[in-house]
Amino acid sequence: MASSPPYPTHPPQPGGPAGASAGGALKHVPWWRRWGSPRGRAQSRAWGRVRYGALSALLALSGLVILALVRKQTGTEGFLVGLGLAVLPVPLLVAAFRWLDRVAPGPWRNLVFAFAWGACAAALIAIVANSFATKWIATATADPSSADTLGATVIAPIVEESAKAAAVLLVFLFRRRDFTGVVDGVVIAGVTATGFAFTENILYLGTAFGTDQLTGERGIASVTAATFFVRIIMSPFAHPLFTVLTGIGFGLAAVSPEHRQLRRILVPLSGLLLAMGMHAIWNGSSAFGEYGFFAVYAAFMVPAFGLLTWLVIWTRQRELRTVREELPAYAVAGWLSPAEPYALGSMRARRLARDYAAHYGGRPAAQQVTQYEAYATSLAFLRHRGRRGRAGADFVVRERELLYELWRRREVARPALDHAARATAPVVPVVAPPWPVYGVYGYPAIPNPAYNPYQS
Repeated sequence: MASSPPYPTHPPQPGGPAGASAGGALKHVPWWRRWGSPRGRAQSRAWGRVRYGALSALLALSGLVILALVRKQTGTEGFLVGLGLAVLPVPLLVAAFRWLDRVAPGPWRNLVFAFAWGACAAALIAIVANSFATKWIATATADPSSADTLGATVIAPIVEESAKAAAVLLVFLFRRRDFTGVVDGVVIAGVTATGFAFTENILYLGTAFGTDQLTGERGIASVTAATFFVRIIMSPFAHPLFTVLTGIGFGLAAVSPEHRQLRRILVPLSGLLLAMGMHAIWNGSSAFGEYGFFAVYAAFMVPAFGLLTWLVIWTRQRELRTVREELPAYAVAGWLSPAEPYALGSMRARRLARDYAAHYGGRPAAQQVTQYEAYATSLAFLRHRGRRGRAGADFVVRERELLYELWRRREVARPALDHAARATAPVVPVVAPPWPVYGVYGYPAIPNPAYNPYQS
């Protein structure tokens, strides 16, 4: 049975220690410094450095290998042309996913890792595995044409979606605090797929340019122009759309209760299978006739893209509603001002608060307000999970950490958020009554002869 989290404690008394509560709690100390022996903590930090170093080395090595493979296949000139054309949709896609994550933005390091994994590790796995599987099928069946079709419609979706899903899984396992819901899964999956599509587009566009160099084709009739139109203009969202289904599965697992282990395993697997299926339909569209590609694009890809976009935006609005519903408990306890839950639950009010702080306190003040908004949002999500019985055993510790971070920044953030709440408050219309009211609405005041303030 789900149990509600404890009611928020009151903030420190004026003049008291920064980290001490009204009940005399000790100064805030992060949980990783509070628990365990010094030797254990040192070993944990050392293991973390080794793990991150190994991962960085793996990504760097994968990048060098994939660079060599693509350059070998396309040539130096083709590689440069493909790179210049393939990079065009990347800033737009990354900005779109970052916009979706504005309510509770995750750290940039997660996005950098996701993009690097997609562009380097996942792309390398896909090139090697797809090539090996296609050659093996061609040798076993003695039918290279069928091997290419089978490789594109069956092998490639399985290999590529599994390789991209590995990045989402790693963030889900090792950056669990940054992975709190569906939007986080969508953002990590989408950025990973954007990196993968970037490398794949370099290969396709560079190869097309090499073909045009051999045939002498130029302009709009060239293979390069056709490839650019299909991959960059019409379907830059194809790979992100597939992998987002996997991200949604991991996002649903993140909000599932910890005791529902089977659900937390089956839901991501279901998302991965859906991603593979959509990818297979997309790759197999060329086998559906002359207009198969356009039929699949219009009847399947565009509606799916619209539906998923609506789902993610709806989830984003629900996150803002969660902020407005959960933070008033902390306003009652004195941690927040009464107007802050409303301001923190509105993206427009948040932006106005940052602008206000930047105007009067410069960029450092605006950064403090941005951090305040992020910590307050994390606090609202934490309490929401606790109220639904889905918070971990460290709920109280994590809540105290977030409250401490808010308390440190209150001097700068509160005036900015109060100003934003007043600026965005809805206008309450005043309607005149249907009967005449003397003294207002154009009617003259009627003096009362029975009342004379100067008479005693």
